[in-house]
Amino acid sequence: MLKAISRECSVICEKTVIAIITARGGSKGVPRKNLRLVAGKPLISWTIRAAKASKYVDKVIVSSEDPEIIEVSKKFGAEVPFIRPKELSLDTTPSIEPLLHAVEAINEHFDYVVLLQPTSPFRSAEDIDNAIKISIEKSSSTCVSVVETDKSPFWMYYLNENEQLEPVLGEKTSATRRQDLPKTFALNGAVYVVETDFLCTYKTLLTEKTAAYVMPKERSLDIDTELDLMIADFLFKAGSQEFSSQAPTD
Repeated sequence: MLKAISRECSVICEKTVIAIITARGGSKGVPRKNLRLVAGKPLISWTIRAAKASKYVDKVIVSSEDPEIIEVSKKFGAEVPFIRPKELSLDTTPSIEPLLHAVEAINEHFDYVVLLQPTSPFRSAEDIDNAIKISIEKSSSTCVSVVETDKSPFWMYYLNENEQLEPVLGEKTSATRRQDLPKTFALNGAVYVVETDFLCTYKTLLTEKTAAYVMPKERSLDIDTELDLMIADFLFKAGSQEFSSQAPTD
């Protein structure tokens, strides 16, 4: 499996990479979420577009049990080499299980797996490539995308049994300015990169040695509610994203 000659000549080009987009049909919070229209295109199509534009991804597949999602995914250029078992598409199914199933079902070995969730429509091909590059160049078995948090956990509290404030981190901070606090980051759900052998052996995407790829807030929107859908639709239509004019083609 050879990558295009025009791609970067580096150790990355010697590795094979598959992007797996997991998209089940059921969604309680936002019904039929993966097929809902964002700027006139199904939500999942934006992720397929980014994956297919990657310099390092060799194959893009979709894992789904839903006939309509499968049809739409093929329409926008993704491969669907199998139908995901319904028992791996339940609300209670651990997110790692569909990924492990996909790796086994494709019957083809790749050095790296990139998990892409359709709920991150603003994630770009460059974001995918940067995460892959970091994982390989840092010799890290896993790399995940993160975004800097707006609110610091050092200033977060919970209510104890007496309805009194207790620090979430179990300690008080003397910092009075946000600038004096350490930067903190949260997973944004956009890109997960993992060595295939590591994934199959340890069945996890996160370890204490996981590398991080920091994404900007404007590309870190994760679609979880109807309001998120409305915001994404508005941003694309307003042309606030650099690739909004390059919508997926069917």
